[in-house]
Formats: sequence, structure tokens, C-alpha cells
Amino acid sequence: MLRTVKPKNARSKRFLKNREAKVVENPKNTLIIKGSTTSQIINDALKDLYALKRPNAVHFSKKNEIKPFEDEPKLEFFSTKNDCALMVVGTHSKKRPHNLVFIRMFNHQMLDMYEFGIEKAQCMGSIPGPKCSLGLKPLMIFNGEKFDSDSTYKHLKNYFLDFFNGEQTTAINLAGLEHVISITATPDDRILFRTYSVQMKKSGVKTPRVELEDMGPHYDFSLKRTSVPKPDMWSAAAKIPKELKPKKVKNIEKDEMGDTYGRVHLGKQEFDKIQTRKMKGLKKRSNEDDEAEEEGETPSKKQKV
Repeated sequence: MLRTVKPKNARSKRFLKNREAKVVENPKNTLIIKGSTTSQIINDALKDLYALKRPNAVHFSKKNEIKPFEDEPKLEFFSTKNDCALMVVGTHSKKRPHNLVFIRMFNHQMLDMYEFGIEKAQCMGSIPGPKCSLGLKPLMIFNGEKFDSDSTYKHLKNYFLDFFNGEQTTAINLAGLEHVISITATPDDRILFRTYSVQMKKSGVKTPRVELEDMGPHYDFSLKRTSVPKPDMWSAAAKIPKELKPKKVKNIEKDEMGDTYGRVHLGKQEFDKIQTRKMKGLKKRSNEDDEAEEEGETPSKKQKV
């Protein structure tokens, strides 16, 4: 009996095919990396971020000698080898204590990068109560005027939306919404990161009463160094494929709330020719009847011949 032998490069071909550009991309993987020196706060933070991002995350338990703002080729190597578009590097030093760097790659090249210092932290394990299930998307809330006015904070908002995006969905199930992430920008350049679990309780009616309870982690970040996207790379990363662009329908528009409005064009309307209900009061009157009515006389009736 002859045995079919697969070529040696079959696995590599399948691997390369999985990395090809797609109209609908796979969920972005996140690489969690420990720096050469870390603190317990950083270790807990990396662990909690990994828990929020599973199963689309890879956690390096061993320490790595890496400086994100100086080792861009090393970031590209990690991104390519692990097929990760998002990265979080945690480090700790006397000059930059309890440091987290959030990185986003496009085509395995550095797109943007944001460095935060943790001023106050409360890990997920220190807060009692239920936690969210594996792989569920959170509801994102952004508070603060800077997210709408400052260009750096606009990119930062886009980064966090991309970081917690996960699987693309076309509908929302209220029962599947288990946690909320609130991010607040303060006037003194601090970012308040809060995570809450959604509790649905009896309200006496069909719709439950929704309450938020602390789930963790909670962080007070101080924004340090940033590297915003370059205009040419940003336009390439934000480009929408032709297959996903909605087909433009003539005279149909959508407002900010998603409601659809249609515009109907009517021809010239001639009201004199519209057929209405035959009533005595709607009959045409002669000029003689109008003059007689103005003089106070009763209009004359036409006699039958």
C-alpha cells in the first residue's frame, strides 16, 4: 500500500496562508512581555491585562532585555515571530518606576506607542466578587474633554478601542455584557482606568436593574512618553477594503444614531386636476356668483333648459 507523504513545507505554507491579508481580519493578538526588571505591581498588572485579553493573548513569563522606545527592530521581531499586532511591555527602574508601554503594530511595523507610569494600582485578585467570562468584549466608556479635543488623546482612545476590540459582532446581547471599562482623562494628564462587572438584578418589570460593581483591575496612570502614528502609515492602516465599504444607495442617509432616512422626489403637482370627492361646497363658482355674494345678494341659480 502506498502512503501519501505530505511535503515538509506544508506546515509553513499553511502558516503563511493564515497570515495573508484578509478582507475581515482575525482578532488581533496581544503579546505581554516582562522587561529585564519588574516590580510586583507590574507583574500583577501584566497578569490582569492577560486575563482581560484571553484567549487572544500570549504571556511571556520570562524576563526580556527590551527598551521599547529604543529597540524598534526587536519589537518588529517579536511581532512577526508571534503574529501579534498589540504588545504590552512592563518594566521597573528608579528613573521610571512601575512602567507600562502599550504598543501597536501595522504590518509588523511600529505604528504608535504610549508609556504610562502606574501611580496607584488595585489588582483584580484583591477585589472580591465575580469576574467576567473568558473572551467577552467589554463596554468601553471614555470620560474627559481631551478625548475629543487633543490629537494625542484621540489616538489613545483609538488604541484602547482596538486593544479590547476582540471578535467583530453584528449584534449585542445584554446577557453577554459582563464587564465595563471606564477610562477617564483628567486635566493633569492622568488616566484613570477602572473595570466594573455588570450585575443584573430584579426590578419588578421585564427589564432588569443594572448595577456596576468593582471587578478590577483599577489603575491611576500618568502619561509619560508617546509616539503617535505617522500620517502616511495611519492612512494605510485605516484604509477600508472595497468589499467592506457600504454600497451607496441614492437618496438614503443615516444619522448619528443609526436611523435611516429616505428622500422622495415628487414631480410638479397640479392641484386643479386632482380628482376630489364630489361635494356641493367644492363646485367651481362663477364670477357672477362671487359678485352677488359680495353685494349681499343670493347667487342666482342656473335654470334648466
